[in-house]
Amino acid sequence: MWTHKAWPGRFLPPSLPAKERLHAYAGWCNAVEGNTTFYATPARETVASWAQQTNDGFRFVVKVPKVVTHERRFAGVEREMRAFLDAVEPLGDRAVLWTQLPGSFGPSDVDSLGRFLRRLPGGLRRAVEVRHPEFFTDAGSASLEDALAVADAEWVPFDTTVFFGRPPSSPAEEDAWGKKPRLPRRMRALTDRPVVRYLGRDSVEETVAGWQPWTTVVAGWLREGRSPTVFVHTPDNDDAPALARRFHDDVRALVPGLDPLPEPAPVEPATLF
Repeated sequence: MWTHKAWPGRFLPPSLPAKERLHAYAGWCNAVEGNTTFYATPARETVASWAQQTNDGFRFVVKVPKVVTHERRFAGVEREMRAFLDAVEPLGDRAVLWTQLPGSFGPSDVDSLGRFLRRLPGGLRRAVEVRHPEFFTDAGSASLEDALAVADAEWVPFDTTVFFGRPPSSPAEEDAWGKKPRLPRRMRALTDRPVVRYLGRDSVEETVAGWQPWTTVVAGWLREGRSPTVFVHTPDNDDAPALARRFHDDVRALVPGLDPLPEPAPVEPATLF
């Protein structure tokens, strides 16, 4: 996501053409979640423009279409996956294929997930997000980790523990309260490129306090030679780019050798002419 309605005039120039918004976003952050691919596979030319708007170090975590994961649950999806893989090919090794599974997809379904992951072309980075509570038991996590290890795939934690720490206090929090998964925090990496998703609160102070355990974990991964990608969310995401940079700064305080994020271009105020 790089076209959030609250960002023009704050993080992005106002009235910026759609084909230039990703380039402006990339001045703030060096990775993006590709949520739109969950709903529809984009044209290959569109994805090629994404690659052209970003530098070689920019990462795309692109979600596998819901027809594959939610509607057909990996059955009979060869045509849809060929179209999806062809579309995202211009991103090259900067892409991570993010398979987000519904809460109804449990440990008894792991075999179909494993077959799907193993059939993906070699060289493609794979990451899986699960939401069934049984995956967070000892037996459930072991079966999933075994399947992911065979495919060299990462387990994407979506940490909502801080968000669910107290009842919602705003319309945005109330909306997210009914949509986001309430699961235990998981902080174990399986590959050299972990992916973390973190959901805070409307309160900046609570959001920052809640991610402190992650700064320590991410710093440890960096010292081990891993290269993590972390996405910071809030219920309305209005401040997400600034919060992401603050998280990065907190990690740099622990790992001074970590490169800084790019310096964003100044956002000029809107004019009449």
